[in-house]
Amino acid sequence: MTTITVEELKSRMDNGEPLIIIDVREPYEYAEFNIGGQLLPLPQIMNMQIDSIEDSKDKELIIHCKAGSRSMQACMMLEQAGFTNVINVTGGLMAWKQKFG
Repeated sequence: MTTITVEELKSRMDNGEPLIIIDVREPYEYAEFNIGGQLLPLPQIMNMQIDSIEDSKDKELIIHCKAGSRSMQACMMLEQAGFTNVINVTGGLMAWKQKFG
């Protein structure tokens, strides 16, 4: 599993790169604040309810949560499920809010 900082992610987003960003927080957290990623809560990943991303096994998936712990778990589980290019956002949305408000 590789990592990306919030600064690197924001730069790539600002450059208009076509990114697949997965938010593994709970729906209520997503509703409060999100950066536009696809919501796929960690419990669904743990139960392998991942049909919505099944076609992206060989694509880069950028995974984030609130602080980086759940996204790290999600990355490990997705790698075990055959996903080859998962990237964990270091510090999650807490780091994002601290850096960009």
